[in-house]
Amino acid sequence: FHRCCGPSICRSCYQNTQVFLTMAMLEPPQTILELLRESLPDDVASSDDADSGSDEVLAYTAFLAAGLADSHEFDASVWSEALEPYLSSLLENSHLNQVVDTFRQATEQATMGLDDADSYGDEDDDGAEEVCDLRFNLAYGGKILLHQTKLRLLRGHRYGLVGQNGAGKTTLMTAITNGKLEGWPTGIRTAYVDSGSNVDPNHEARHVLEYLQDSTSHSKEECIARLQELKFNKDMMEGTIGELSGGWQMKLRLIRAVLIDADILLLDEPTNHLDASTVDWLVDYLTNLNDTTVITVSHDTPFMEKICTDIIHYEQRDVWGPHRKLVHYKGKMSEFVKRQPQAKHYFELATTDLKFKFPDPGRLEGVKTSTQKFLEMEHVNFCYPGADKNTLNDVFLKMTLSSRVAILGANGAGKTTLVKMIVGETQPTNLGVCKFYIHPNLRVAYVAQHAFYHLEQHINDSPVSYIQWRFKDGWDKEKIDSAAYRISEEEQKAIDDFQLEDIWSRRVRAGKVEYEVKKKNIREKDNRYYTKDELLAMGFEHLLKQTDEKIAAREAGLDLRPVTTTEIQKHLDDFGLTQEFGTYGKIRGLSGGQKVKLVLAAAMWNCPHLLILDEPTNYLDREALGALSAALNEWGGAVLMISHNKEFYSSVCKEEWIVADGTVSIQGLSNERAMKAVAKKKKFEKELDAAETLEKAGGNVNAHGDKYKDATTNFWGKTVSKKEARNYEKAKKKGDVAQMRKMLQIPMGKVMPGYEELGDGKDLESN
Repeated sequence: FHRCCGPSICRSCYQNTQVFLTMAMLEPPQTILELLRESLPDDVASSDDADSGSDEVLAYTAFLAAGLADSHEFDASVWSEALEPYLSSLLENSHLNQVVDTFRQATEQATMGLDDADSYGDEDDDGAEEVCDLRFNLAYGGKILLHQTKLRLLRGHRYGLVGQNGAGKTTLMTAITNGKLEGWPTGIRTAYVDSGSNVDPNHEARHVLEYLQDSTSHSKEECIARLQELKFNKDMMEGTIGELSGGWQMKLRLIRAVLIDADILLLDEPTNHLDASTVDWLVDYLTNLNDTTVITVSHDTPFMEKICTDIIHYEQRDVWGPHRKLVHYKGKMSEFVKRQPQAKHYFELATTDLKFKFPDPGRLEGVKTSTQKFLEMEHVNFCYPGADKNTLNDVFLKMTLSSRVAILGANGAGKTTLVKMIVGETQPTNLGVCKFYIHPNLRVAYVAQHAFYHLEQHINDSPVSYIQWRFKDGWDKEKIDSAAYRISEEEQKAIDDFQLEDIWSRRVRAGKVEYEVKKKNIREKDNRYYTKDELLAMGFEHLLKQTDEKIAAREAGLDLRPVTTTEIQKHLDDFGLTQEFGTYGKIRGLSGGQKVKLVLAAAMWNCPHLLILDEPTNYLDREALGALSAALNEWGGAVLMISHNKEFYSSVCKEEWIVADGTVSIQGLSNERAMKAVAKKKKFEKELDAAETLEKAGGNVNAHGDKYKDATTNFWGKTVSKKEARNYEKAKKKGDVAQMRKMLQIPMGKVMPGYEELGDGKDLESN
């Protein structure tokens, strides 16, 4: 007698019976079989009815479960679909789902070699209310970040979310915010404070107070009270978000989260850009929350040590296969490190295997020692247009290649304003009265607070493609196109009115910088040199800045450096961005820390003499910070950084510039360092010819130099002059055949022996 079809068995049941009989001839996996029996109701597990076929059903089910366990597949729906059809012959439908799920959980715990409560770290919950208890998978694009992991949160607990850059911490917080996790309970109110890495022009155009009221639904009075608590003045409240510095924008995001009063508060790098007093306020606020669950991602270890009651760690173990799971540890960061000694780099910058390698800065013309000044300011003032008073007053500063300087001060004190003057984005208000000298060939790498903004324009490109686009012309296109270098319509009109065609070269005569100007419809031999002051008086400020930048790039050899995939990936490797992410990945898939590595690598492509870092600790994990600290201490260029992380900046900088009340005071002194900026222009070995490089590597080359021969003698056999050779070289880089023929004095219709690639010129005439 069969439960399905009575005394006469049907075809389907007959076939299943044959399968059971076949499997019964094999030895079933005893551990999993025993777990299955323990999951069954007592009346089924104790049944000894030999005619029921239950032993064969259980044996076959155990074999199926073993296959799922071997592949680490513990999804509840997969187990139900695979096992329920066979166990239905033994169980009532009302018991099926519960039995299979109990069996699945027991098998997972046994297979992974741990008990769930112990592995996740669930201990005494102190009677706290449970906010969620779920198991889920998490992926980003095609990459699995977490596989069948558990997450249990208790009300009032403050969790530190810890893991390497790229592990998926921000992705998890975003999924929680949007309620996209499998099994996430409904009715949970969340507030998310992001790191501020993504710049949204529409958001930054909104007014501060209006935005706060609209996004929190609180009254104007309540919003003003909270803003005043963090020292927002009236002008800030009435101004736009984009007018605020990075620190004030982070304060605004924190105030918004406080006003929302959520069940779960998610903080992604909340101390980014914050001064010490605001960090203290945040610590005090968080530690006094009783009914709100807090999840925090931060690379500020002292901050995490103060606020966390629990740590949730992204962990990978051999028994789990290639995927990570979340593991819970009760206690502070220091207690977590005691249980996981390999995580001691969270407290020590030096304990890391990751290495960064910075390129040598190269020669700086006229600078013979590491203590010779390349930047000097005396009596410098700066005032923003329309402001009532100066932001900076009577500034005295100098920098050398030995300089290792940290700029310190409260949010809004003027630190970034000072940096913008140094990189040339702004000029002193009293220019001409003060002394303001910056070496014209100084190459500067500036990693700004909002450096990610430029990456957002290339999110569908690979990091290699981004660097190819940026440097394919032999200079930094991103910098030349920026607002600080862009030629305005007014300046372009002045250029056109002056009939200026191009600036060909630069020289120093009698202590003055002069530029060789080529005017339209004027022969090259009639080019004239103008002093920098003369050209500035004509309104050519941005044109001169572009010229200086391109000359500095040539001094670094960027016009010779191949921008092939191989060359760029080799450079990215030096900054910890492997081929998986550098060549084959997309920028949209990079974590915040990986984006910092890309921005840093791109900034260092031009072999700078000065590296400026604005809050470099914001997105890098502790391992990467240790590598960055070591690389900076080995590097031969100057370093200037804005940072609130004393542990990091003190490991590199011995000199401090304190910005407060509109003044800059200096404490400490940079030690003299070995002179490393002595190399000549770097020569790069040719990998393939231009056509082969483009075809095989998918990259770009900087010039047409491999296609055409150099100029030594002209068509008439006379040796070309230095000037002619120089002009020929410029034309050759541009692929300007007409100009090359002109420099070689080749008559129309004639082909010069040895220079057949230049043709007879007739096709040029017809064009």
